[in-house]
Amino acid sequence: MNRFLRTLIVTTFSIAAVTAVTAVTAYAAKSRDVAIGLQAAITSIDPHYHNLSPNNAMSLHIFEQLVARDENQKLIPALAVSWKAIDDLTWEFKLRPKVRWHDGSEFNAEDVVASLKRAPNVANSPSSFATFVKPIIDVKVIDPLTIVFKTATPNVLLPSDIAAVMMIHRSQEKATTEEFNSGKAAIGTGPYKYGEYVPNQKVALKANYGYWRGEQPWDNITFKMLTNSAARVAALLSNDVQIIETVPTADIAKLSRDKNFALADKVSNRVIYVHLNQSTEKSPPFVTGKDGQPLDKNPMRDVRVRKALSMAINRDTIVNKVMEGKAVSAAQLLPDVFYGTSKKLKPMKFDPEGAKKLLAEAGYPNGFAMTLHGPNNRYINDSAIVQTIGQMYTKIGIDTKIETMPSNVYFTRATKLEFGYMVLGWGTESGEQGSAMRSLLATNDPAKGMGVTNRGRYTNPAFDKILTDALVTMDDKKREGMIVNAAEMVMNDVGLIPLHYEVSTWATAKGLRYTPRTDQYTLAMGIKPAK
Repeated sequence: MNRFLRTLIVTTFSIAAVTAVTAVTAYAAKSRDVAIGLQAAITSIDPHYHNLSPNNAMSLHIFEQLVARDENQKLIPALAVSWKAIDDLTWEFKLRPKVRWHDGSEFNAEDVVASLKRAPNVANSPSSFATFVKPIIDVKVIDPLTIVFKTATPNVLLPSDIAAVMMIHRSQEKATTEEFNSGKAAIGTGPYKYGEYVPNQKVALKANYGYWRGEQPWDNITFKMLTNSAARVAALLSNDVQIIETVPTADIAKLSRDKNFALADKVSNRVIYVHLNQSTEKSPPFVTGKDGQPLDKNPMRDVRVRKALSMAINRDTIVNKVMEGKAVSAAQLLPDVFYGTSKKLKPMKFDPEGAKKLLAEAGYPNGFAMTLHGPNNRYINDSAIVQTIGQMYTKIGIDTKIETMPSNVYFTRATKLEFGYMVLGWGTESGEQGSAMRSLLATNDPAKGMGVTNRGRYTNPAFDKILTDALVTMDDKKREGMIVNAAEMVMNDVGLIPLHYEVSTWATAKGLRYTPRTDQYTLAMGIKPAK
């Protein structure tokens, strides 16, 4: 964090400390309204437009899935009360009766059909939900509360995949993203109704008093998009918001010592990683020789270069200095306590001299030039991470430039493969590494729902074969072994560069508590009056 931001935060603490007690006491006497400070912008209210964690979390307030996840990502019933595999290719879901949409109509199987038709076909989606529904080749309505899905091959992940897809009202199957953003199409079954959406500023919601789970603690919610860390902390201290997510690592100790606030944290399922653009035979965008001229070969296609770029990163420095201890170095897409992860994979050892030797072996004894791209308002300390990596690459002879930008611009451009080196993040909601590899590392094939977020266009037929076979293997133990083998293969081939797993921290005003989640979602449903 630069000196200006640190000074601003310290000054903010000094000014706000005087009024913090008064502000919190005043809040306790207020009505059932709550304001929430978000770290990242909500790019749309359309639940099928952009598979992005902030959007998905927001969607859960208005819309719901057939199958939901608790704070530890365990599957739990939602709009479906039960589900079971009839055979290897057939799943039956029983739907919850007497659930009403915000317009008063009753939820039924036809809504599910409409939702599954729309989810993979939203125009201009920066990150599609297609991967979650492509395995389904037929949907049959048995009765208003029973629906059957047919898959072309065995798909043990189907309940998990369905948990990623929000249900929309059947009348909105052809609605545009703009119609959801305006509120016209934002008809859900969730605990809150659409109020207002102002891009890059706020989302306002109001209670759905007929909600099937019962009354929620809040009548009105205002989500404020406070992408500047100092502004987010200042808003909490002044009681402009009563909870913030992604507490800046520099402020965690100060807030934890202040009795007027409560902190909650949890190791997340989010890995921060690097995609390397391998889509072109020659230089990818923003990668050149030191003379600025295009290279005859794409260096990112050489495993020696990919390994060198990973070895040149000092993950301990990032974790301890940039993240101030609120992160864990990564060797794969999930911490090794999750399903399908390998105990053999360890974070790449920092070895700048070894990186130089590999670059020389690959034909780049003097390195090359490239621009590192990343967001500056999406992940914890994201801009600082990109800057730090750039400094490390300079030390191995790579002429490095840095360019960061707001996430709504960045993700769209990254999806169009406009960058050569991309710092990104991925939260694996399924809690299974096979699902993450399917999206991020499988050969890009949208028609099959494979590699839909593989922005590096990495491809490895041997890896694809193992992963594809694993995803149709119904035996849990056998499937896990296959996924582990696939993970070891692709990580040793440096299909992407894993950096670290984020530790998420929330801060609430006195009188409130928040239940932390591994998926990093900030949900109004998780904010309760402290007992």
